[in-house]
Amino acid sequence: MKVLLVCTGNTCRSPMAEAMLAKAVTEAGLKDVQVSSAGIGAWEGAAASEGALLVMLERGFDLSSHRAHQLTREMVDASDLILAMGRPQLARIRELGGAGRAHLLGEFAGRSPAGGEIRDPYGTDLDSYRETFRELNEILPGIVRRLGGGR
Repeated sequence: MKVLLVCTGNTCRSPMAEAMLAKAVTEAGLKDVQVSSAGIGAWEGAAASEGALLVMLERGFDLSSHRAHQLTREMVDASDLILAMGRPQLARIRELGGAGRAHLLGEFAGRSPAGGEIRDPYGTDLDSYRETFRELNEILPGIVRRLGGGR
């Protein structure tokens, strides 16, 4: 199964979620799940934002090799499940043909529609990135369960 996580610039939320979900599916023994990320307005090849890099390092994740990717129709077509950080990303995924496989990340994890979006920390302080990490960490077990990880 190919899971694609999508945010705006592919430098904050989606690379954070990608690293965290990849670790979680490995720990859950889900060997057939591949996790990747992209952005609807990404600057191809850009590094992870400084805030994302630092907060993830605080928590044992290394995003130094991450490079941003612009979301394409080919990526959408190649993905079995596409999880968007917000409604604008979900709309773009649907425009690219992914409607039946695309969901808001929070809703897919079991949150109500009102709590389905993950707030963008880009351009804010480290505490906002820490809050994004906390929020992702809270909902990822629900995603792993839906992928077959049973925890």
